[in-house]
Amino acid sequence: MSAAGTTSVAGGALAIEGAHVVTVDGAEYADGHVVVRDGRIAAVGAGPAPGAEGAEGAERVDGRGCMVTPGLVNTHHHLYQWATQGLFADGTLFEWLVGSYEIWGRLNADVVSGTTSAGLAHLALSGCTTASDHHYVYPSGRGDIVAAEVEAAREVGVRLDLARGSMDRGQSQGGLPPDAVVESLEQALSGTASAIEAHHDPSPEAMTRVAVAPCSPFSVSRELMVEAAALARDKGVRLHTHLAETLDEEEQCLAEFGCTPVEYAEKLGWLGEDVWFAHAVHLSDAAIGRIAATGTGVAHCPTSNARLGAGICRVTELLDAGVSVGLGVDGPASSELTPLAGEMHQALLMARARRGPQALTARQSLEMATLGGARVLGRDAELGSLTVGKLADIALWRMDGFGHDVIEDPVVAAVFGPTPPLERLWVGGNTVVDRGELRTLSAETAAARGRAAHRTLTQEVSR
Repeated sequence: MSAAGTTSVAGGALAIEGAHVVTVDGAEYADGHVVVRDGRIAAVGAGPAPGAEGAEGAERVDGRGCMVTPGLVNTHHHLYQWATQGLFADGTLFEWLVGSYEIWGRLNADVVSGTTSAGLAHLALSGCTTASDHHYVYPSGRGDIVAAEVEAAREVGVRLDLARGSMDRGQSQGGLPPDAVVESLEQALSGTASAIEAHHDPSPEAMTRVAVAPCSPFSVSRELMVEAAALARDKGVRLHTHLAETLDEEEQCLAEFGCTPVEYAEKLGWLGEDVWFAHAVHLSDAAIGRIAATGTGVAHCPTSNARLGAGICRVTELLDAGVSVGLGVDGPASSELTPLAGEMHQALLMARARRGPQALTARQSLEMATLGGARVLGRDAELGSLTVGKLADIALWRMDGFGHDVIEDPVVAAVFGPTPPLERLWVGGNTVVDRGELRTLSAETAAARGRAAHRTLTQEVSR
Protein backbone atom coordinates (compact mmCIF):
# COMPACT_ATOMS: atom_id res chain seq x y z
CA MET A 1 0.00 0.00 0.00
CA SER A 2 1.33 3.43 -0.89
CA ALA A 3 2.10 5.97 1.82
CA ALA A 4 -1.18 7.75 1.22
CA GLY A 5 -3.21 4.61 0.62
CA THR A 6 -6.48 4.16 2.45
CA THR A 7 -8.39 1.15 3.73
CA SER A 8 -11.52 2.82 5.13
CA VAL A 9 -12.95 6.14 6.11
CA ALA A 10 -15.35 6.74 8.99
CA GLY A 11 -16.41 10.15 10.20
CA GLY A 12 -13.24 11.83 8.98
CA ALA A 13 -11.04 9.81 11.36
CA LEU A 14 -7.55 8.84 10.23
CA ALA A 15 -4.49 7.04 11.57
CA ILE A 16 -1.02 7.74 10.18
CA GLU A 17 1.31 4.84 10.96
CA GLY A 18 4.94 3.93 10.35
CA ALA A 19 6.19 7.50 9.86
CA HIS A 20 8.94 9.37 11.66
CA VAL A 21 6.77 11.55 13.90
CA VAL A 22 8.15 14.97 14.87
CA THR A 23 5.86 16.51 17.47
CA VAL A 24 8.02 19.69 17.69
CA ASP A 25 7.08 20.36 21.32
CA GLY A 26 8.31 17.05 22.71
CA ALA A 27 9.30 13.55 21.71
CA GLU A 28 10.07 12.17 18.27
CA TYR A 29 9.13 8.66 17.22
CA ALA A 30 11.18 7.00 14.47
CA ASP A 31 8.29 4.59 13.84
CA GLY A 32 5.22 6.27 15.21
CA HIS A 33 1.57 7.06 14.76
CA VAL A 34 -0.80 10.02 14.78
CA VAL A 35 -4.53 9.48 15.20
CA VAL A 36 -7.09 12.11 14.24
CA ARG A 37 -10.77 12.28 15.14
CA ASP A 38 -13.24 15.11 14.65
CA GLY A 39 -10.58 17.42 13.26
CA ARG A 40 -8.26 17.12 16.26
CA ILE A 41 -5.29 15.01 17.23
CA ALA A 42 -6.51 12.11 19.37
CA ALA A 43 -3.27 10.19 19.90
CA VAL A 44 0.46 10.41 19.17
CA GLY A 45 3.06 7.81 20.03
CA ALA A 46 5.43 5.03 19.06
CA GLY A 47 4.50 2.04 16.96
CA PRO A 48 1.15 1.27 15.32
CA ALA A 49 -1.97 3.13 16.38
CA PRO A 50 -3.77 1.00 18.95
CA GLY A 51 -7.51 0.56 18.50
CA ALA A 52 -8.08 1.66 22.05
CA GLU A 53 -6.81 5.11 21.14
CA GLY A 54 -9.56 5.69 18.61
CA ALA A 55 -8.00 4.29 15.42
CA GLU A 56 -10.68 1.65 14.79
CA GLY A 57 -12.56 2.35 11.58
CA ALA A 58 -10.27 5.24 10.63
CA GLU A 59 -8.63 5.87 7.29
CA ARG A 60 -5.29 4.11 7.57
CA VAL A 61 -2.38 6.05 6.11
CA ASP A 62 0.83 4.12 5.52
CA GLY A 63 3.54 6.58 6.52
CA ARG A 64 6.54 4.32 5.94
CA GLY A 65 9.35 6.30 4.32
CA CYS A 66 7.75 9.56 5.44
CA MET A 67 8.11 12.19 8.14
CA VAL A 68 5.05 13.72 9.77
CA THR A 69 5.17 17.23 11.21
CA PRO A 70 2.70 19.92 12.14
CA GLY A 71 1.50 21.96 9.19
CA LEU A 72 3.72 24.98 8.56
CA VAL A 73 2.63 28.44 9.68
CA ASN A 74 3.47 31.45 7.51
CA THR A 75 3.56 34.57 9.70
CA HIS A 76 3.97 37.24 7.00
CA HIS A 77 2.94 37.36 3.36
CA HIS A 78 1.58 39.67 0.66
CA LEU A 79 -0.55 37.47 -1.56
CA TYR A 80 -1.45 40.26 -4.00
CA GLN A 81 2.20 40.44 -5.03
CA TRP A 82 1.82 37.14 -6.89
CA ALA A 83 0.91 39.29 -9.89
CA THR A 84 4.15 41.31 -9.85
CA GLN A 85 6.92 38.74 -9.53
CA GLY A 86 10.33 39.29 -11.06
CA LEU A 87 10.14 43.07 -11.34
CA PHE A 88 12.77 45.59 -10.21
CA ALA A 89 15.11 42.67 -9.65
CA ASP A 90 18.11 44.76 -8.65
CA GLY A 91 16.42 47.50 -6.65
CA THR A 92 16.68 48.31 -2.98
CA LEU A 93 13.54 47.96 -0.87
CA PHE A 94 12.62 51.61 -1.43
CA GLU A 95 13.32 51.44 -5.17
CA TRP A 96 11.33 48.22 -5.47
CA LEU A 97 8.41 49.74 -3.56
CA VAL A 98 8.33 52.95 -5.56
CA GLY A 99 8.32 51.01 -8.82
CA SER A 100 5.71 48.55 -7.62
CA TYR A 101 3.20 51.05 -6.26
CA GLU A 102 2.20 52.17 -9.77
CA ILE A 103 1.15 48.59 -10.52
CA TRP A 104 -0.40 47.82 -7.14
CA GLY A 105 -2.53 50.92 -7.43
CA ARG A 106 -4.57 49.07 -10.07
CA LEU A 107 -5.62 46.29 -7.68
CA ASN A 108 -9.28 45.30 -7.48
CA ALA A 109 -11.27 42.52 -5.85
CA ASP A 110 -11.06 40.22 -8.89
CA VAL A 111 -7.29 40.54 -9.07
CA VAL A 112 -6.92 39.87 -5.34
CA SER A 113 -9.15 36.81 -5.64
CA GLY A 114 -6.84 35.46 -8.32
CA THR A 115 -3.62 36.21 -6.48
CA THR A 116 -5.03 34.68 -3.29
CA SER A 117 -5.97 31.50 -5.12
CA ALA A 118 -2.54 31.17 -6.68
CA GLY A 119 -0.55 32.24 -3.64
CA LEU A 120 -2.33 30.04 -1.11
CA ALA A 121 -2.34 27.06 -3.46
CA HIS A 122 1.42 27.40 -3.79
CA LEU A 123 1.81 27.70 -0.02
CA ALA A 124 -0.34 24.61 0.55
CA LEU A 125 1.85 22.62 -1.81
CA SER A 126 4.84 23.61 0.37
CA GLY A 127 3.20 22.23 3.52
CA CYS A 128 1.59 25.44 4.79
CA THR A 129 -1.71 25.10 6.67
CA THR A 130 -1.98 28.64 8.11
CA ALA A 131 -0.94 31.86 6.39
CA SER A 132 -0.98 35.44 7.58
CA ASP A 133 -1.48 37.82 4.69
CA HIS A 134 -0.62 41.49 5.20
CA HIS A 135 -2.74 43.35 2.63
CA TYR A 136 -2.46 47.12 2.86
CA VAL A 137 -3.35 48.47 -0.62
CA TYR A 138 -7.03 49.41 -0.88
CA PRO A 139 -7.63 51.72 -3.85
CA SER A 140 -11.02 53.39 -3.69
CA GLY A 141 -13.92 51.91 -5.64
CA ARG A 142 -12.33 48.54 -6.48
CA GLY A 143 -14.80 46.18 -4.85
CA ASP A 144 -14.72 44.31 -1.55
CA ILE A 145 -11.09 43.21 -1.55
CA VAL A 146 -11.25 41.66 1.93
CA ALA A 147 -14.30 39.52 1.09
CA ALA A 148 -12.69 38.38 -2.17
CA GLU A 149 -9.58 37.23 -0.32
CA VAL A 150 -11.53 35.41 2.39
CA GLU A 151 -13.67 33.58 -0.18
CA ALA A 152 -10.63 32.52 -2.25
CA ALA A 153 -8.81 31.27 0.86
CA ARG A 154 -11.78 29.11 1.85
CA GLU A 155 -11.76 27.52 -1.59
CA VAL A 156 -8.10 26.50 -1.19
CA GLY A 157 -8.75 25.23 2.35
CA VAL A 158 -5.85 26.88 4.18
CA ARG A 159 -6.40 28.89 7.38
CA LEU A 160 -6.13 32.63 6.66
CA ASP A 161 -4.91 35.20 9.14
CA LEU A 162 -5.85 38.37 7.30
CA ALA A 163 -3.76 41.27 8.57
CA ARG A 164 -5.95 44.12 7.31
CA GLY A 165 -3.36 46.73 6.47
CA SER A 166 -3.66 50.41 5.76
CA MET A 167 -1.71 53.47 4.65
CA ASP A 168 -2.75 57.07 5.23
CA ARG A 169 0.55 58.83 4.63
CA GLY A 170 1.21 59.43 0.95
CA GLN A 171 4.02 61.32 -0.71
CA SER A 172 2.42 64.71 -0.09
CA GLN A 173 2.65 63.97 3.65
CA GLY A 174 6.26 62.78 3.54
CA GLY A 175 5.37 59.10 3.07
CA LEU A 176 6.64 56.65 0.49
CA PRO A 177 3.48 55.59 -1.43
CA PRO A 178 1.76 57.84 -3.97
CA ASP A 179 -1.31 59.62 -2.65
CA ALA A 180 -3.58 57.64 -5.02
CA VAL A 181 -3.08 54.37 -3.11
CA VAL A 182 -3.53 55.58 0.47
CA GLU A 183 -6.71 55.88 2.53
CA SER A 184 -7.73 58.64 4.88
CA LEU A 185 -7.39 58.00 8.60
CA GLU A 186 -11.15 57.51 8.85
CA GLN A 187 -11.29 55.15 5.85
CA ALA A 188 -8.45 53.04 7.21
CA LEU A 189 -10.02 52.65 10.65
CA SER A 190 -13.56 52.05 9.42
CA GLY A 191 -12.39 49.58 6.76
CA THR A 192 -10.40 47.65 9.33
CA ALA A 193 -13.27 47.62 11.81
CA SER A 194 -15.62 46.36 9.10
CA ALA A 195 -13.21 43.55 8.18
CA ILE A 196 -13.07 42.42 11.81
CA GLU A 197 -16.83 42.51 12.22
CA ALA A 198 -17.48 40.64 8.98
CA HIS A 199 -14.75 38.02 8.99
CA HIS A 200 -12.90 37.58 12.28
CA ASP A 201 -13.61 34.25 13.97
CA PRO A 202 -12.19 34.03 17.50
CA SER A 203 -13.04 30.34 17.93
CA PRO A 204 -10.18 27.83 18.27
CA GLU A 205 -11.16 26.14 14.99
CA ALA A 206 -11.24 29.41 13.04
CA MET A 207 -10.42 29.28 9.34
CA THR A 208 -10.32 33.10 9.16
CA ARG A 209 -8.98 35.60 11.65
CA VAL A 210 -8.35 39.29 11.17
CA ALA A 211 -5.54 41.41 12.63
CA VAL A 212 -5.07 45.18 12.59
CA ALA A 213 -2.01 45.96 10.49
CA PRO A 214 -0.98 49.50 9.47
CA CYS A 215 1.77 49.10 6.91
CA SER A 216 4.92 50.78 8.26
CA PRO A 217 6.27 54.03 9.73
CA PHE A 218 6.99 55.24 6.17
CA SER A 219 3.38 55.07 5.06
CA VAL A 220 1.31 55.48 8.23
CA SER A 221 0.68 58.53 10.39
CA ARG A 222 1.26 58.57 14.12
CA GLU A 223 -2.49 58.99 14.60
CA LEU A 224 -3.31 55.87 12.60
CA MET A 225 -0.76 53.80 14.52
CA VAL A 226 -2.19 54.92 17.87
CA GLU A 227 -5.83 54.57 16.92
CA ALA A 228 -5.23 51.23 15.19
CA ALA A 229 -3.76 49.86 18.41
CA ALA A 230 -6.78 51.10 20.34
CA LEU A 231 -9.12 49.51 17.78
CA ALA A 232 -7.34 46.15 17.95
CA ARG A 233 -7.46 46.05 21.72
CA ASP A 234 -11.09 47.08 21.79
CA LYS A 235 -11.95 44.26 19.36
CA GLY A 236 -9.61 41.71 20.98
CA VAL A 237 -7.51 41.07 17.87
CA ARG A 238 -3.79 41.20 17.20
CA LEU A 239 -1.53 43.95 15.84
CA HIS A 240 0.99 43.66 13.01
CA THR A 241 3.29 45.96 11.03
CA HIS A 242 6.65 46.08 9.25
CA LEU A 243 9.45 47.33 11.49
CA ALA A 244 13.24 47.74 11.39
CA GLU A 245 13.55 46.19 7.94
CA THR A 246 16.28 48.48 6.57
CA LEU A 247 18.92 50.88 7.78
CA ASP A 248 17.12 53.61 5.82
CA GLU A 249 14.14 53.14 8.13
CA GLU A 250 16.27 53.58 11.24
CA GLU A 251 17.89 56.70 9.82
CA GLN A 252 14.50 58.19 8.93
CA CYS A 253 13.05 57.39 12.36
CA LEU A 254 16.02 59.01 14.06
CA ALA A 255 15.74 62.10 11.85
CA GLU A 256 11.96 62.46 12.04
CA PHE A 257 11.08 61.15 15.50
CA GLY A 258 14.39 61.29 17.37
CA CYS A 259 14.32 57.60 18.23
CA THR A 260 14.83 54.14 16.76
CA PRO A 261 11.96 52.17 15.18
CA VAL A 262 11.48 49.99 18.29
CA GLU A 263 11.53 53.05 20.56
CA TYR A 264 8.98 54.71 18.28
CA ALA A 265 6.78 51.62 18.38
CA GLU A 266 6.90 51.56 22.16
CA LYS A 267 5.91 55.22 22.39
CA LEU A 268 2.85 54.44 20.29
CA GLY A 269 1.79 51.45 22.40
CA TRP A 270 3.02 48.95 19.83
CA LEU A 271 4.89 46.49 22.02
CA GLY A 272 3.11 43.63 23.72
CA GLU A 273 2.01 40.01 23.58
CA ASP A 274 -0.66 40.92 21.01
CA VAL A 275 1.89 42.44 18.57
CA TRP A 276 4.23 40.96 16.00
CA PHE A 277 6.65 42.72 13.67
CA ALA A 278 7.68 41.64 10.18
CA HIS A 279 11.42 41.53 9.46
CA ALA A 280 13.01 43.17 12.55
CA VAL A 281 16.39 43.01 10.84
CA HIS A 282 18.16 45.99 12.35
CA LEU A 283 17.83 45.62 16.10
CA SER A 284 20.24 46.68 18.83
CA ASP A 285 20.72 44.58 21.95
CA ALA A 286 18.49 47.06 23.76
CA ALA A 287 15.75 46.70 21.16
CA ILE A 288 15.88 42.91 21.40
CA GLY A 289 15.62 43.26 25.16
CA ARG A 290 12.48 45.39 24.91
CA ILE A 291 10.87 43.05 22.37
CA ALA A 292 11.60 40.08 24.62
CA ALA A 293 10.46 41.77 27.83
CA THR A 294 7.11 42.75 26.32
CA GLY A 295 6.34 39.42 24.65
CA THR A 296 6.31 40.94 21.17
CA GLY A 297 6.72 38.46 18.30
CA VAL A 298 8.82 38.57 15.12
CA ALA A 299 8.17 37.23 11.61
CA HIS A 300 11.56 36.36 10.11
CA CYS A 301 11.63 36.57 6.28
CA PRO A 302 15.16 35.52 5.29
CA THR A 303 14.74 35.15 1.53
CA SER A 304 13.01 38.48 1.02
CA ASN A 305 15.53 40.28 3.23
CA ALA A 306 18.39 38.79 1.20
CA ARG A 307 16.73 39.41 -2.18
CA LEU A 308 16.29 43.11 -1.37
CA GLY A 309 19.67 43.44 0.32
CA ALA A 310 18.05 44.53 3.59
CA GLY A 311 20.31 42.50 5.86
CA ILE A 312 20.07 39.43 8.09
CA CYS A 313 17.79 39.25 11.11
CA ARG A 314 19.51 38.50 14.44
CA VAL A 315 17.52 35.31 14.92
CA THR A 316 19.98 33.64 17.28
CA GLU A 317 19.91 36.59 19.65
CA LEU A 318 16.12 36.86 19.46
CA LEU A 319 15.64 33.18 20.30
CA ASP A 320 18.23 33.33 23.07
CA ALA A 321 16.31 36.26 24.57
CA GLY A 322 13.08 34.25 24.53
CA VAL A 323 11.34 36.09 21.68
CA SER A 324 8.65 34.18 19.77
CA VAL A 325 9.96 33.97 16.20
CA GLY A 326 8.07 32.57 13.22
CA LEU A 327 8.97 32.35 9.55
CA GLY A 328 7.44 34.33 6.71
CA VAL A 329 7.78 34.01 2.95
CA ASP A 330 6.90 37.71 2.55
CA GLY A 331 5.49 38.68 -0.83
CA PRO A 332 6.12 36.38 -3.79
CA ALA A 333 7.35 39.47 -5.61
CA SER A 334 10.27 39.78 -3.17
CA SER A 335 11.02 36.09 -2.71
CA GLU A 336 10.10 34.78 -6.17
CA LEU A 337 8.22 31.71 -4.99
CA THR A 338 10.52 30.37 -2.31
CA PRO A 339 8.25 27.84 -0.59
CA LEU A 340 7.59 28.17 3.11
CA ALA A 341 9.54 24.97 3.70
CA GLY A 342 12.42 26.61 1.86
CA GLU A 343 12.47 29.41 4.42
CA MET A 344 13.57 26.86 7.01
CA HIS A 345 16.62 26.21 4.87
CA GLN A 346 17.25 29.90 4.29
CA ALA A 347 16.87 30.76 7.98
CA LEU A 348 19.41 28.09 8.90
CA LEU A 349 21.96 29.30 6.36
CA MET A 350 21.53 32.98 7.17
CA ALA A 351 21.94 32.42 10.90
CA ARG A 352 25.06 30.33 10.37
CA ALA A 353 26.51 32.85 7.94
CA ARG A 354 26.33 35.38 10.77
CA ARG A 355 27.21 33.33 13.81
CA GLY A 356 28.76 30.00 12.77
CA PRO A 357 27.52 26.41 12.48
CA GLN A 358 25.92 26.28 15.92
CA ALA A 359 23.87 29.47 15.47
CA LEU A 360 20.70 27.58 14.52
CA THR A 361 19.84 23.88 14.34
CA ALA A 362 17.56 22.09 11.92
CA ARG A 363 15.02 21.48 14.68
CA GLN A 364 15.03 25.12 15.75
CA SER A 365 14.33 26.08 12.15
CA LEU A 366 11.45 23.59 11.96
CA GLU A 367 10.09 24.92 15.25
CA MET A 368 10.09 28.48 13.91
CA ALA A 369 8.11 27.25 10.89
CA THR A 370 5.50 25.55 13.08
CA LEU A 371 5.11 26.20 16.81
CA GLY A 372 7.04 29.48 16.67
CA GLY A 373 4.72 30.74 13.98
CA ALA A 374 1.67 29.64 15.94
CA ARG A 375 2.95 31.56 18.96
CA VAL A 376 3.51 34.67 16.87
CA LEU A 377 -0.10 34.52 15.62
CA GLY A 378 -1.45 33.80 19.08
CA ARG A 379 -2.62 30.32 18.07
CA ASP A 380 -0.19 28.03 19.87
CA ALA A 381 -2.98 26.62 22.04
CA GLU A 382 -4.47 24.95 18.96
CA LEU A 383 -1.75 24.88 16.28
CA GLY A 384 1.97 24.32 15.76
CA SER A 385 2.68 20.92 17.33
CA LEU A 386 1.45 17.35 17.16
CA THR A 387 -0.14 17.41 20.58
CA VAL A 388 -3.26 15.57 21.69
CA GLY A 389 -6.18 17.98 21.60
CA LYS A 390 -4.71 20.36 19.02
CA LEU A 391 -6.21 20.85 15.58
CA ALA A 392 -5.20 18.24 13.03
CA ASP A 393 -3.15 20.49 10.76
CA ILE A 394 -0.59 17.94 9.64
CA ALA A 395 2.03 17.58 6.90
CA LEU A 396 3.34 14.21 5.68
CA TRP A 397 6.62 14.47 3.79
CA ARG A 398 8.12 11.83 1.48
CA MET A 399 11.67 11.22 2.76
CA ASP A 400 12.71 8.02 0.93
CA GLY A 401 13.24 9.53 -2.50
CA PHE A 402 16.43 10.51 -4.29
CA GLY A 403 18.05 13.45 -2.50
CA HIS A 404 16.79 12.60 0.98
CA ASP A 405 17.14 8.84 1.33
CA VAL A 406 20.80 8.73 2.41
CA ILE A 407 20.41 11.13 5.34
CA GLU A 408 19.48 9.22 8.48
CA ASP A 409 17.94 12.18 10.31
CA PRO A 410 14.79 13.26 8.40
CA VAL A 411 14.66 16.69 10.04
CA VAL A 412 18.22 17.40 8.91
CA ALA A 413 17.34 16.07 5.45
CA ALA A 414 14.29 18.33 5.19
CA VAL A 415 15.97 21.52 6.44
CA PHE A 416 19.50 21.16 5.08
CA GLY A 417 18.46 19.76 1.72
CA PRO A 418 15.85 20.59 -0.90
CA THR A 419 12.23 20.73 0.18
CA PRO A 420 11.00 17.13 0.32
CA PRO A 421 7.94 16.07 -1.68
CA LEU A 422 4.68 16.65 0.16
CA GLU A 423 2.76 13.40 0.34
CA ARG A 424 -0.31 14.60 2.23
CA LEU A 425 -1.54 17.76 3.92
CA TRP A 426 -4.51 17.99 6.27
CA VAL A 427 -6.17 21.10 7.68
CA GLY A 428 -8.43 20.24 10.59
CA GLY A 429 -8.29 16.63 9.44
CA ASN A 430 -9.49 17.51 5.93
CA THR A 431 -7.26 16.57 3.00
CA VAL A 432 -5.91 19.59 1.11
CA VAL A 433 -2.98 17.91 -0.67
CA ASP A 434 -2.72 14.22 -1.62
CA ARG A 435 0.37 12.76 -3.29
CA GLY A 436 1.62 16.23 -4.06
CA GLU A 437 -1.61 17.39 -5.72
CA LEU A 438 -4.20 19.82 -4.41
CA ARG A 439 -7.55 18.16 -3.69
CA THR A 440 -9.49 21.38 -3.10
CA LEU A 441 -8.87 23.96 -5.80
CA SER A 442 -6.78 22.42 -8.58
CA ALA A 443 -3.28 23.74 -9.11
CA GLU A 444 -4.11 24.35 -12.77
CA THR A 445 -7.07 26.54 -11.88
CA ALA A 446 -5.08 28.41 -9.25
CA ALA A 447 -2.23 29.03 -11.68
CA ALA A 448 -4.61 30.25 -14.37
CA ARG A 449 -6.17 32.71 -11.93
CA GLY A 450 -2.74 33.99 -10.96
CA ARG A 451 -1.76 34.48 -14.60
CA ALA A 452 -4.98 36.35 -15.28
CA ALA A 453 -4.33 38.65 -12.31
CA HIS A 454 -0.82 39.35 -13.61
CA ARG A 455 -2.10 40.14 -17.09
CA THR A 456 -4.79 42.45 -15.74
CA LEU A 457 -2.37 44.51 -13.67
CA THR A 458 0.39 44.74 -16.23
CA GLN A 459 -1.95 45.52 -19.12
CA GLU A 460 -3.72 48.20 -17.08
CA VAL A 461 -0.42 49.91 -16.29
CA SER A 462 0.85 49.73 -19.88
CA ARG A 463 -2.21 51.51 -21.29
